[in-house]
Amino acid sequence: MLYLIALLFPIIFGPAVSALRLNSPRTRYLSYGAVLLITDALASLSLVFGSGMTLFAISDRVRISFSADPLSRLTAVFVMLLYTATFFYSVEYMKKEERIPTFFSFYFVSFGAMLSVCFADNLISLYLCFELATLSTVPLVLHELTKEAVRAGLKYLFYSMAGALLGLLAVFFVYNYSSGDGSFVLGGFLDTRAAAGHEGVMLVMFFLGIIGFGTKAGMYPMHGWLPTAHPIAPAPGSALLSGIIAKAGVIAVIRLVFYSIGAGFLRATWVQYAWMGLAMLTIFVGSMMAFREKHIKKRLAYSTVSQISYIMLALSLLTSDGLEGGVIHMMSHSVSKGCLFLVAGIFVTRVGRSRADQLQGVGKAMPVTMWCFTIASLSLIGIPPLGGFLSKWIIAGAAIESQSGLLAVLPPAILIISALLTAGYLLPITVDAFFPGRDFDRNTLTDADGHALTEPPVSMTAPLIVLCLVALAVGLFGTSVTGLLGF
Repeated sequence: MLYLIALLFPIIFGPAVSALRLNSPRTRYLSYGAVLLITDALASLSLVFGSGMTLFAISDRVRISFSADPLSRLTAVFVMLLYTATFFYSVEYMKKEERIPTFFSFYFVSFGAMLSVCFADNLISLYLCFELATLSTVPLVLHELTKEAVRAGLKYLFYSMAGALLGLLAVFFVYNYSSGDGSFVLGGFLDTRAAAGHEGVMLVMFFLGIIGFGTKAGMYPMHGWLPTAHPIAPAPGSALLSGIIAKAGVIAVIRLVFYSIGAGFLRATWVQYAWMGLAMLTIFVGSMMAFREKHIKKRLAYSTVSQISYIMLALSLLTSDGLEGGVIHMMSHSVSKGCLFLVAGIFVTRVGRSRADQLQGVGKAMPVTMWCFTIASLSLIGIPPLGGFLSKWIIAGAAIESQSGLLAVLPPAILIISALLTAGYLLPITVDAFFPGRDFDRNTLTDADGHALTEPPVSMTAPLIVLCLVALAVGLFGTSVTGLLGF
């Protein structure tokens, strides 16, 4: 029952606060803050004291149920972290936006939906929660209601729904050829004896499932929605989409491959090699597109296409080390990219500049903001001791140990090339911001209203600092955390 309360509380009370006729913005934000903190408290209690529960059952094996294993607990912690950081940032950011109650209504509904993805006990439950997460996050993209926003929102919806339907094909086949009650088990529960003679069609369905759930993660060839939706959404929405909502696809793939099918069924098959190839292609293409893009938010969106496929590449190795590296990169990327999108929102709304080549001297007026941008960038590049370095080191090592020939060399080479491209599209922003040149006129550093440019309020910078500290913590203690997961 504790899980159900934790999941339904933000879904019910977030929109309820929006529906109240609160004349004072301060009262409204305090009410939203209370809903957020209570949700965090309930979810935290569920992590510690919650016991498995079944909401309803169609049969002995087909049921909607929730529980918490180590992976659930880890992903739920990062969902709470990103949503909490984004909320405090949004208090200031959304002051200049319209339809604020609508934004926060779907913010809280999506919060509950993402927690349900983490706590789902089986593939049926995960699929339904995955769809809820899609439906509740489309309004975050649609928020501005311009033609571009509507087009981006519909594209996101169509891609995500189509991908989920492909994932559903894999779910059907898992349940048809499996033993047990369908609950997630590390190592999978596929009945290989029942599957004997059907391996060919099962491999096709499982590959479609990986592609389908990978759509949410922006994996080629279903990546097109991501660079369209992210730049259109408000910065808090972009941070959530890239930082944690796109990870719903990663969670679904991990649950499908490692907790349902079993990595051994796919290892050394064409599915593994095709998956690896698509992941490496996505890493390279995403990095190249980000390198060429000038719009700051669109550049970060293409970066997300590339960076999340690091996780897909790690998972495609189908080893415990690959899974560990993928989970660590999921943690690292969540906080780093969330931070970068929040900083981009400051650039766009406070500085009034949306292009990466228009930020000369910004570091002089906003050193805290730019240092946070720099630290998050260094983590994405893979500079020690930040989380991005640790994850890439483990992924490269896992590839070398588990593969032979070209497949042992190519993944580390792709990671190095992508790291260089990442440095090429992120570090020049930092250099221009802190070292604009001797001829730079500081009088040109004005905000969007023409006033002297200064640091944004603490409510916006504090979340950035926290996310950077977590990126550092992942680099220092990431293996200790994944050790608790039992990989």
